[in-house]
Amino acid sequence: MHTQARKNKLLNLFKLQQYIRDFFLSEEFLDVLTPPMVENPGMETHIHPFRVHSARDKKNLDKYLHTSPEFHMKELLSEGFEKVFTISYCFRDEPNSTHHRAQFLMLEWYRTESFYTDIMSDVENLVKYCAQRFSKENPLIKNTLKNFTPIRMTIQELFLQELGIDILKYLDKDDLSTLIRTKFKNVPVPSEKEHHLLSWDDYYFLLFLNEVEPRLKNIPFILLYEFPHHLSALSTIKENEPRVCERFEVYCHGVELCNCFNELTDLAIQKQRFSEQAALKKELYDYSLPTPNEFYSTLDKGLPKASGIALGVERLLMAITQEENPFYF
Repeated sequence: MHTQARKNKLLNLFKLQQYIRDFFLSEEFLDVLTPPMVENPGMETHIHPFRVHSARDKKNLDKYLHTSPEFHMKELLSEGFEKVFTISYCFRDEPNSTHHRAQFLMLEWYRTESFYTDIMSDVENLVKYCAQRFSKENPLIKNTLKNFTPIRMTIQELFLQELGIDILKYLDKDDLSTLIRTKFKNVPVPSEKEHHLLSWDDYYFLLFLNEVEPRLKNIPFILLYEFPHHLSALSTIKENEPRVCERFEVYCHGVELCNCFNELTDLAIQKQRFSEQAALKKELYDYSLPTPNEFYSTLDKGLPKASGIALGVERLLMAITQEENPFYF
């Protein structure tokens, strides 16, 4: 990379980190740090961690680099911290691209005694604040600031608008598979002989990534919420509509920016979900992760009602400055 271009990229990245900190400190959040080397890096089925290897002892350790600081952030909530945020590097074993890196900056923040709609407002205000700070120095950004007017839409509304289908009527794996094979023939689904190898989530993402996400590229800022309950992960189920869970994602020009949960605090339900995710990871990828005992201890101790979010810092930089490849490392 040319020296001046590299310097400009670093300068923008460092400025963005400062703007983020200024925003959260003005909102009376506490800036915290969590350990990057952990006993369990995260339980998501399709996210792959790096295991720590000792060069001195020439053996693998029972430690991993975290894929998210989530578990330790929630430990802070259980200790009585109320409004916290962190900016730190996270690590995921996936190929590099313009939108992904094995090592990337993650911003996470949490509010106790708050519903996830409060985090929705945080995201909108944060993006607007950072864009305004950049626009004072860069006229080009000032001209695009209006693009950050947020649109809010449920997943059900999105599928109805873009594909003309009510996704909540296809919550059975067989029904969704049949829909895709008959109506969306361009979606690259495996043969019917391999149907048993796929989950509902797999079919959903095949449909979303091939037919829905490309249509988001023309939308500067859209907040999608109330995902089908299969995608609940660490979020709560909506009380008066059990077909959906209380989580949201933000997309800027088709690139996912962040992922928010209204946090699940029930230990028994969490153990059940983690068990299902672990079994699927073993079946699909032939490896297992340690039981997240420290996180279970956090939930057993008592996690207050809370909402939290993870946001890719480099992706936010890309959205605001239109930097094509915002990653330094």
